[in-house]
Amino acid sequence: MQLKNEVTTGGVVATPEPKTAPENLDGYQVPLGSISGPAYVTSQLLVQQTAYKLSDKIFSFSPETFDLDLAVKQWSHAAEKNIHGETTTVVPLQTRAGAGTFALGYIFSTDFDLSKRHIPQTLLAPSLSLRHLRSALDQLSLLYAVASPFVAHIAAADYSAHDGLVTEYESALQIAEDLGLGLVSSASAYEAQHMSLLATLLATLLPTLHVYDGLRTARETLKVVDALSEAAIADLYKKIAKEAVSLNKRLDIAGKLVELLRLFNSELGTSYAPFEYHGHEAPELVLVVFGSAEAQLAKQVVNTLAAEGKKVGAINVRIYRPFIEEAFLEVLPESVHQIAVLGQVRDTAAVDDASVQSALYSDVLTAVSFADRSSEATVVDVKYAASTTHTPSSIASIIRRLTSKDNQGEVRLALHALEQVRQYTFWDLDNSAAVGAPSALGKLLAREAPSNVYVHEAYDNLLQGGALRTDIRSSEKPIEAPFAIEEADVVFVGEEKLLKDVDVIKGSKSGSKLILRLPNFKPEDLEKRVPAPARKQIQEKGLELFVLDSSFSPALEKDGQLLAQLAFLQVARPDLTLPQLSKMAEVAQDQVTLAEVSDALQQALKQVEIPAAWSEAAEPLTAPLVQPKHTSFVPFQKDEPEPSLKVDSFQEAAKGLVFKEAYGTQIDLRPDLTVKTFTITVKENRRLTPLTYDRNIFHIEFDLGDSGLTYNIGEALGVHADNDAKQVLDFIEFYGLNADDLVQVPSREDPAVFETRTVYQSLVQNIDILGKPPKRFFEALAEFAADEAEKKKLEFLGGKEGAEDFKRLSEVETVTYVDVLQRFQSAHPAFADLVRIVAPLKRREYSIASAQAVTPTSVSLMIVVVDWVDAQGRQRYGQASRYLSLLKPGTAVTASVKPSVMKLPTKDTAPLIMAGLGTGLAPFRAFVQYRAMQKAQGKDIGAILLYLGSRHQREEYLYGEEWEAYVDAGVITLLGAAFSRDQPQKIYIQDRMRQTIKDIVKAYIAEEGSFYLCGPTWPVPDVTAVLEEAIAVEAKESGRKVDPRKEIERLKEDGRYVLEVY
Repeated sequence: MQLKNEVTTGGVVATPEPKTAPENLDGYQVPLGSISGPAYVTSQLLVQQTAYKLSDKIFSFSPETFDLDLAVKQWSHAAEKNIHGETTTVVPLQTRAGAGTFALGYIFSTDFDLSKRHIPQTLLAPSLSLRHLRSALDQLSLLYAVASPFVAHIAAADYSAHDGLVTEYESALQIAEDLGLGLVSSASAYEAQHMSLLATLLATLLPTLHVYDGLRTARETLKVVDALSEAAIADLYKKIAKEAVSLNKRLDIAGKLVELLRLFNSELGTSYAPFEYHGHEAPELVLVVFGSAEAQLAKQVVNTLAAEGKKVGAINVRIYRPFIEEAFLEVLPESVHQIAVLGQVRDTAAVDDASVQSALYSDVLTAVSFADRSSEATVVDVKYAASTTHTPSSIASIIRRLTSKDNQGEVRLALHALEQVRQYTFWDLDNSAAVGAPSALGKLLAREAPSNVYVHEAYDNLLQGGALRTDIRSSEKPIEAPFAIEEADVVFVGEEKLLKDVDVIKGSKSGSKLILRLPNFKPEDLEKRVPAPARKQIQEKGLELFVLDSSFSPALEKDGQLLAQLAFLQVARPDLTLPQLSKMAEVAQDQVTLAEVSDALQQALKQVEIPAAWSEAAEPLTAPLVQPKHTSFVPFQKDEPEPSLKVDSFQEAAKGLVFKEAYGTQIDLRPDLTVKTFTITVKENRRLTPLTYDRNIFHIEFDLGDSGLTYNIGEALGVHADNDAKQVLDFIEFYGLNADDLVQVPSREDPAVFETRTVYQSLVQNIDILGKPPKRFFEALAEFAADEAEKKKLEFLGGKEGAEDFKRLSEVETVTYVDVLQRFQSAHPAFADLVRIVAPLKRREYSIASAQAVTPTSVSLMIVVVDWVDAQGRQRYGQASRYLSLLKPGTAVTASVKPSVMKLPTKDTAPLIMAGLGTGLAPFRAFVQYRAMQKAQGKDIGAILLYLGSRHQREEYLYGEEWEAYVDAGVITLLGAAFSRDQPQKIYIQDRMRQTIKDIVKAYIAEEGSFYLCGPTWPVPDVTAVLEEAIAVEAKESGRKVDPRKEIERLKEDGRYVLEVY
């Protein structure tokens, strides 16, 4: 997935010229005033329309490809007016730690125009941004009495490395509960505009979140018959807002909300409620659901089952916060025996964890437990992960499991509403010539009357370089079907390679039609080109198979999109004639081409008879077929222009120095780097472990001199280490290079910036020639191999088939780029090409082991030399640690500073609980130095609990004398040292923590301290378990009920549980 605005240290994004304006299904740009009545739109567009019309400012946290603010930026650029007679300002911001402070600064600024205090301020963001907005929303909630109305329209969308894009509601529910925010949800695109308006009105009472499905419902183009115009939005908002001012002041927030909703329904003629019941009039089982797709599906499934006599129902939670228990109990039928809460949790691990409850379950359980009901009802938590994609069958299966004891597999359920709907699915690669055909067909079908056309696209950029699935539904009546097509009338496959990896036939209806585009088709080759599993499914489902072959005519290849449209229409809509298509205009931009392609189609499109033998058992699969994951909203950008790299002589460099302006020459200390760099010198370099010990851990201190380098406690020092000079010279001789030739090479920090170096300098300081090559290097190097056997071997190592061999080379033999070039000597790229395919040398970062307030002219590091013996018996070293260990006092080094999550608490009296393994103790030395200085100044400091771990005390008691001196001085309260191999039974850092758990309870819980862990990742679960035990102990002693895991999550949010692991 391409997320352009990722977590950064930046703030406001410079507002660029807006990209292509938002379009409706007909491909036209959408002016603000054109949205009215029957219109093809997305719910995302309707949300932006409402936000723009009602807001003073819109603060947007939209990743570029999410397009949550595309329309509002276009309208603002065009100076469209809001209902207040002004142009709404759109402020694009980046998702990062502390996000939202810019908006707070505006709202509470002393320069704020108080005449605008009644005008709403709006935020547009995906749910993935909420965790970074929490702090700002918390402050806003506390100061809301003096703030403008604030509404956040949240598209429920997050990205998981394993599952791709997911519809994620949990963070919104949790943050609304924790911070006391209002929370309203849209159940469908048809009501997105209404709920956006209601949420903005509710914001006059409390800060409000409006949540809607950010994946399917938000982006599916469909016809909304009663879309409100901008004039209607203005009239409704002004009228209801005016009446809301006179609401009974004695009512609490929930009471005012009920009254506000009554006014809203009265004006719109709607019947929205905080909770809405659907299904059997006397149900025994009721599902409680939250979310767009969940609400639509549950409603339709229970209505279908109720019509069959099943006693089931569903309650859609429209307003989650405030959770009005009276309203919930009012719609809950008395006949209910079981209430199943369909509650979302973050992932499958949380689903399997019995200690984790969904947020919605807790509210429903509380409401039912304290209700005065004639009959008792059990409440169960039916958890599902954010990655779960619901369908009618999955909802029906949940109901079956809850009502039946046989616990059978998934139930297949088709909605009656789809029986008269024509459904089509298109599969293709995103760089196909015909990839735009489905979208064009959607526009064409929308011109039929009466018609309601639904178009949805899903990109999987990780499948075969980028695949696209497009679903089109066409019906006479409006429908609600927020899920992928399961029974397509026609399936079109534009790329035959997809048949090998993707189960494209699974979603076809029995007896439906399948179109395969097979260039250079020969009937005798059909079985070879259609995999056995697909052949078996085609026969079993009784599909009609059509083959589209455009290869016999270059004209057809050129007009691939038009050909695909006509082929589809001939199969799906044989009733349409060429003149009718011409009138519909979408495919008739060139009447001559249309006629030519239509004539040629008679030869290009053939129906193929299905042999009966295809029903025989399929050949075993080499790999299971997959269902693509929705990983992006846009195609994968494959074409990245590569800058030309060239080797020059010193004369060319001289021109650059003499004619600086003409050549754009910049003379500076490492001008290529995106971060500020400094030259510092080695002051001290001493080994901390004995010479006879097998691990070289050393302390190195640098003199800052007049470099201007400053650093904060907990930050890291980035060292720009050199490659070993002897090994570089050996490579230059082996490869036949001239060490003094000049070459333009990409900087090690920013590949987009180039610098001119000698070949020797570039290999020492810019190119990671002695580093470990990734898989793609073998693939790239294969292009230069002159020997066919070496070429095939390199391709093998760079491909899927060579994964095991590549792993052995990388992890066992630990080969370097040089090793590979020496092994495959027929692959000899020119140096400019070598620079392109070898990774740049990166700086290495180490936690700083000193506090500048204590040692103002120096900076210290503690480092272990990484070394090993490879499979050939050669001694190998980590590049940076080896380089630093050999530096002599006085040597100049280029360095930079990197911010870190390791920060001291703002209160000096807050305790510190620190756990460091090996060199992970480095930042804690800085922490303790600083606290010791404060104590010496007469300030009160909090308790310090320091836990350290290493193998042996005699050899690895790192900074041991300093720690003991700090204990004697009363700076360190408790020193828990774990030397794992100094006794028969191994003792680890978590053991020392568990032995002193009472001290942790006091410092961490009672005195609100902060916990820090620095070092390798392996002890994280064990150390966290001890902290959870401490939380549980304190809760038990104080008689409180606390979920330790949730408490750890809260502590993370508050910056009191900090990990820096590697």
